[in-house]
Amino acid sequence: MAEPTGVVVPAVSESGRRSTSALGRAVVAGALTATDPAGARAAQRETDWRRGYPVHFKRMVEVGFDDEAAAVRIARDGLASLHDQMRYRDSADADAADVPLGEVFDNEVSDPLVTSLVEGRNQPEAEFSLPYKGERLRGDGVRRQLDAWVREGAMEPSAADAVREVLDHPEWLALPGRTMVTLGATAEMGPLQALLRWGATVAAVDLPQPEIWRRLVDLARSSGGRLMVPTHSEGLLVERAGADLLHDLPTVAEWVRGLRGPLVLGNYVYADGEANLRVSTAVDALTAHVAGARDDLALAFLATPTDVYGVPAEAVTFSAQSYDSGRVARLVRPAVRTISGGRLLKRNYAPGSNPGLADSMVLQQGPNYILAKRLQRWRATAARRDGLEVSLNVAPPTRTRSVMKNRALAAAYAGAYRFGVDVFSPATSNTLMAALLVHDLNAGTGPLRDPWREEADKAVHGGLWRGPYEPRSALGIAVVLGMGRAKS
Repeated sequence: MAEPTGVVVPAVSESGRRSTSALGRAVVAGALTATDPAGARAAQRETDWRRGYPVHFKRMVEVGFDDEAAAVRIARDGLASLHDQMRYRDSADADAADVPLGEVFDNEVSDPLVTSLVEGRNQPEAEFSLPYKGERLRGDGVRRQLDAWVREGAMEPSAADAVREVLDHPEWLALPGRTMVTLGATAEMGPLQALLRWGATVAAVDLPQPEIWRRLVDLARSSGGRLMVPTHSEGLLVERAGADLLHDLPTVAEWVRGLRGPLVLGNYVYADGEANLRVSTAVDALTAHVAGARDDLALAFLATPTDVYGVPAEAVTFSAQSYDSGRVARLVRPAVRTISGGRLLKRNYAPGSNPGLADSMVLQQGPNYILAKRLQRWRATAARRDGLEVSLNVAPPTRTRSVMKNRALAAAYAGAYRFGVDVFSPATSNTLMAALLVHDLNAGTGPLRDPWREEADKAVHGGLWRGPYEPRSALGIAVVLGMGRAKS
């Protein structure tokens, strides 16, 4: 079997195999060693990482609740642990050697990227509008929907406040004076399409596949924005555009370093399985490299709702009220909990928790997914304290292609509404999250606080934080209830 190339998971010394489980254990242990030695030992000794990882990822959040310094140390040590272990491999030949990931940027770029500019042919949209259930909401229609989402517990009130501020400042939409770099430009959750409509300048990075670039070029030409396309050679634009972050990391880094700024570096990459962890690490290495080379860089991330977060006391109170209301739920719940041995329909939080611990991890997504997403949160925490401008917002559960191709997750999303969880359409999600990005880059994100508070601010969690039940304790029932809807 040929060896993988580009950014790769390290081989385990005893067997020579590349193991994401061994990597995950080591990274979590490295993140916890200084602040929670017992937790680090527990992670390193975990014998069933693919099933046992949630407790260790949860612990990393708990340790930092009451200690900002500990939370920051976990973030920095987690980043260092991952970067120290990940490798880069130029060739699939058996005798080729892995090199430390950081050394990849010393490689000479033999075929540098140049920029092709695609100008939009239409006027930028002059006001914010939100696609929602087949309509396009504007003005007071958006405000009413924001009020409804807050009332239903689908988003934190600060998120609604931020979008209202964007409504009041349409001049923010084009991100004047900035270039937005979208890594993973065609991601369903990414902001590229909205930003182009609003007249922004977007530098897109995605795979060198003509069908991808044909779509992106068409989007740009029909918009009011400008698309900067990385290209390799002469010829038809869509045939020579794009770059592979896993394998062309030094080339992409050189191109991004040379773009006119100020720059916003947005991380929207996704792949399946192990590849997701590899490409996420590649992007983080690129981020650290560019941050060291430029002083005009801001960072942008979308955090997954299916992770562990600290949440404010108001969300805990809202959840408790939801748990105590509803006559049918009160009648049925005791029997369900008794039959399941207390595993099903558990309270989302212990009453009075402040802060609460929202554990919305979904086991089907696996430890590689969670590590890749936790990596982004670590980078945001560290970068803020290094003086960088950072936009990181929790995005809602969304019916993306990657979710819907998993039958269990598709069924769970179809049945989630019965438990107070609102699953968004991709068009609604990516436009809403683009608005929050615009807000952060124009209005700022405020002073440094405890990392969990920074992450909870403006979260659009779809009700996972404010619902009555711990999400995993309702997931199985949601799957059963949603099977028919998911097939239709």
